[in-house]
Amino acid sequence: MSAEVDLPNPTGSGLPEVPGDKRGGLSRKQVTLLTRIGQVVLIAAIIAFLGATGDWAKFSKQYFNWEAGAKLLPRLIGTGLVNTLLYTVLSFIVAVILGTVVALMKISKVWLYRWIATIYIEIFRGLPALLVLFLVQFGVPLLYGNVGFLQNFYVKVALALGLVSGAYVAETIRGGIQAVPRGQMEAARAVGMSHGHAMRTIILPQAIRIIIPPMTNQIVALVKDSSLAYALGVTANQYELTKLSTNAASGAILGIPAGPTHLIFAGIAYLVITLPLSQAVEWLERRQAKRRF
Repeated sequence: MSAEVDLPNPTGSGLPEVPGDKRGGLSRKQVTLLTRIGQVVLIAAIIAFLGATGDWAKFSKQYFNWEAGAKLLPRLIGTGLVNTLLYTVLSFIVAVILGTVVALMKISKVWLYRWIATIYIEIFRGLPALLVLFLVQFGVPLLYGNVGFLQNFYVKVALALGLVSGAYVAETIRGGIQAVPRGQMEAARAVGMSHGHAMRTIILPQAIRIIIPPMTNQIVALVKDSSLAYALGVTANQYELTKLSTNAASGAILGIPAGPTHLIFAGIAYLVITLPLSQAVEWLERRQAKRRF
């Protein structure tokens, strides 16, 4: 006959105590709450220190001279913003066309196509965009000096940035195509469709929905890369946001007071373009996540 032994329950509840449930008399929830409060206090202390030690009056006078910035604003919008958008759109068109072709070559069964696509992707993902711009600036006139439209400044910018961006777009499109279930292609071929017809009408439309968020990120990257257009030797009418604002900040533009305020205005203009795109990416990702579940 066995005797039952009642063990004391220090928790005071009918359930056994879980090891590690409390630390120094505090529950895990309380420890987490205290940790977060400590983090908030630390961040607030850092912000307060930076605010108390900085010469904000001097900083505001230099960087937030709205009167000086207002004099540049018409040119910032009419020339800088317009050219930035133009460089971005033209480069993205080149990148999408080139990237689509290269992506299809990368997944081709023909080894030569895969080899060419791999070399292109690896080279242009590894080269800085600024270096490619210089190569296009000096190389295109030597190779194709008799082809008139290739000497156009906007064509050169679109070609250089499109070559670099096209390598990333190609990998994005390839990933989107390969994310489509293989059964889609097999079913299309089973009903008599050619590989090309099935790719155009079934696979690519599904892949496009998958790649829209990362492609939008690529547009954001191109907006910022457009600031490298100065490497081709821009004229006043070809200034984009960065070149226009830096020239104004240094006093190189007549009639506009020098100062770093112009850089703040340019930064705001970039945010006007990129923030809606970033929000669009998040919305598309949430929408796709809902479709999957």
